[in-house]
Amino acid sequence: MGINALKPRYFMTIEEKLNYGTFEATVERSLKLEEDLIKNPQKYRVLTGDRPTGRLHIGHLFGSLQNRVRLHRLGVQTFIVIADYQVLTDRDTFEHISENIKQLTIDYIAAGIDPESDNVCIFPHSHVPELNQLLLPFLTLVTMAELDRNPTVKEEIAAAGLKRINAGMYTYPVHQAADILFCKGNVVPVGKDQLPHLELTRTIARRFNERFAQNMAVFPEPQPLLSKAPLILGLDGSQKMSKSRNNAIMLSATEDETAQLIKKAKTDAQRQITYDPENRPEVSNLLTLISLSTGEAPEAIAERIGDGGGAQLKRMLTESLNDYLRPLRAKRKELEANMDYVRDVLKRGVNKAREIAEATLDEVRSVMNMEI
Repeated sequence: MGINALKPRYFMTIEEKLNYGTFEATVERSLKLEEDLIKNPQKYRVLTGDRPTGRLHIGHLFGSLQNRVRLHRLGVQTFIVIADYQVLTDRDTFEHISENIKQLTIDYIAAGIDPESDNVCIFPHSHVPELNQLLLPFLTLVTMAELDRNPTVKEEIAAAGLKRINAGMYTYPVHQAADILFCKGNVVPVGKDQLPHLELTRTIARRFNERFAQNMAVFPEPQPLLSKAPLILGLDGSQKMSKSRNNAIMLSATEDETAQLIKKAKTDAQRQITYDPENRPEVSNLLTLISLSTGEAPEAIAERIGDGGGAQLKRMLTESLNDYLRPLRAKRKELEANMDYVRDVLKRGVNKAREIAEATLDEVRSVMNMEI
């Protein structure tokens, strides 16, 4: 497939640039974008991804992975970056990065991403040097003050408990911009907390075009596609599900392990089961997980359980979640037995990403008068 065939067919003109001044305006734009994605998937190129810090859990599945599968199946050109360099920004350990990259790839495929499709590319960004070369010109387009006041970076520094903050932590929003813009991604699925990162990417794209390419838009200003997924709390019922908080059910867990984890999940002292996220977050979170597994409304599930209490609630969650995950887990085992195929998927993804990144870098050098 040639480079021209890989170019997205839609870029916003200067007149079409969107106003993201308020969150409400962003929500409205996201809803309109969702409608057009369904009607005209060929217009768009999505960039999404994860850091390879471990295997994925059900919070990832219900929170983002299912949406990636949906967009891919709509026919949207989908790039999934495994952001391995970013692991180094907030932790000392790096021994398991290679294995984690392969395990993430297994999770993606088992969840429904088809790596044989022409509209899918899975790759680690450390293997695409042309992508990473964009970091240098992009750094000249932002100020230290802009990097310093990024609220998402501040939250991540606090969450990691960092005492010594390396420069990579401050600059990785710029690296994320390179991840998005190397393939000229024009849609990025995000949560509300990730909007500052995407706004910086939009700023970098706009400044690059204004400074170096006034007669042509080299980069689109990517639009946020806000997540509709509910917040998935961990089994402790008080914090977002996370590997690091030991409150998660991994996609790779066995059915028995899943049952044991759910037995330890926090509920409350009331026997009557009701769906009340504000006043009963622990019980409501378990009802939400059943709902996501079965498609039944959490209120209806609560009514069926009635005064069955936490024990019946947990039994129902164990059965419904294990039933839902059974095909995914079977696919995982099949893939883990064929790691040569997993490595081949990544190599093909790297080759495709490098082809696109090389063309983008050539274009960047041209407009910056750096050709030889």
